[in-house]
Amino acid sequence: MRYDLVIFDNDGVLVDSEPISNRLLAGYLTEIGHPTSYEDSLRDYMGAAMHRVHDLILERTGRRLPEDFDDVFHGRVFAAFEQDLQPVDGVVGVLEKLAADGVPYCVASSGSHERIRVGHRTTGLDRWFDDRRIFSSEDVGRGKPAPDLFLHAAERMGVAPERCVVVEDSPLGVRAAVAAGMDVYGFTAMTPAGKLAGATRLFSRMEDLAGLLTGAAQA
Repeated sequence: MRYDLVIFDNDGVLVDSEPISNRLLAGYLTEIGHPTSYEDSLRDYMGAAMHRVHDLILERTGRRLPEDFDDVFHGRVFAAFEQDLQPVDGVVGVLEKLAADGVPYCVASSGSHERIRVGHRTTGLDRWFDDRRIFSSEDVGRGKPAPDLFLHAAERMGVAPERCVVVEDSPLGVRAAVAAGMDVYGFTAMTPAGKLAGATRLFSRMEDLAGLLTGAAQA
């Protein structure tokens, strides 16, 4: 394999959480007076840290979200995760292949450490990710599309950025990876390919990722 580190986004790449969290985010924003559709939430907030929600609402309306907004939202999300969250189809096979081949990997997510861990415990992915493999936007000053999170993950894992590949499903994440000087494979299961412009390559089935990464070494 041509890469020394595979960096996974979490939501929508490892765990199938985007439909759950964006449905709940749209509903909660609408409930408190900021009408938002599911499609609006995907467009504006998918792949972003929570501060983006606060920033965009303030910019558009001049009103701040309630102080307990994050706590209430995460409470709803975690409760829904316990009921409905599943790993992304095919991702366990990818992790098994990377582990068997001795290829280093980690997760770098816009979500909080708590959100990452709740999702992994619920889906059983926690067996693949110990604390040394988990990085959150909470660890850096700026979330995606800034490159800070991916650069932080690479540094902590001891790998040069140009030797990393990022697996992402959001436009913000692709932009962050490109800005970090890393290759990025855009996962199009939920995101139209045209919105992941700039990705090194695109794929629509997670089952294909291990083969694509291996094929990259032979290309």
